[in-house]
Amino acid sequence: MFKENFVVAIDGPAGAGKSTIAKLVARKLVFAYIDTGAMYRSVTWKFLRTKAEFNENFIGELANKIRIDFRTEENKVFVDGTDVTEAIRTTAVTNLVSRISAINTVRIAMVAEQRRMGESGRVVLDGRDIGTVVFPNADVKIFLTATVEERALRRYKEMTEKGMAVSLKQLQEAILNRDKQDSEREISPLRQAKDAVFLDTSNMCIDETTDFIINLVRGKEHDLRRS
Repeated sequence: MFKENFVVAIDGPAGAGKSTIAKLVARKLVFAYIDTGAMYRSVTWKFLRTKAEFNENFIGELANKIRIDFRTEENKVFVDGTDVTEAIRTTAVTNLVSRISAINTVRIAMVAEQRRMGESGRVVLDGRDIGTVVFPNADVKIFLTATVEERALRRYKEMTEKGMAVSLKQLQEAILNRDKQDSEREISPLRQAKDAVFLDTSNMCIDETTDFIINLVRGKEHDLRRS
């Protein structure tokens, strides 16, 4: 039996499959799932809807007022009552989300909300700075990654299956650019926590990756019970 507040943090670069894996891990362990990336994408979507000029103060105000709801049973994300599950995955949002998430006031607002959600019980969170900033004392930390080529191919398949017209080459370039932005930003840059398990999934299927993480979690839980 897991302790009341058990946190699993999964970090990694764009297109590594963090959300897919985190959802499966949470479902199999009967944990709550918090998609932190979707939270920043939601703020980005909300800002794009305003058609306003890029202004950090304005965007920060949006982040503090926005209401983001995860309906796990429906596998949907809502912003102020609107279903944005597909809308936050568009190219326009993807191209801007790294810049939005680098705004200090946005990060402060989202991190506070993530901690509030995470402190409510047994949770799995994925993002860029979960194990380094949001929950530095998480019970299990994983740095999930794959080659740029593999990440672009996965994103390409995901988007084409949804009927989106995309270029594999452009996706590779976008991922490289996103990696650079996320790694070089001043606030909460993408990096592996010292105590995180590095997991390259380039040659692993979804089930293999999910089972690997679940075994880590159960092993940690076993160690905690013995201590």
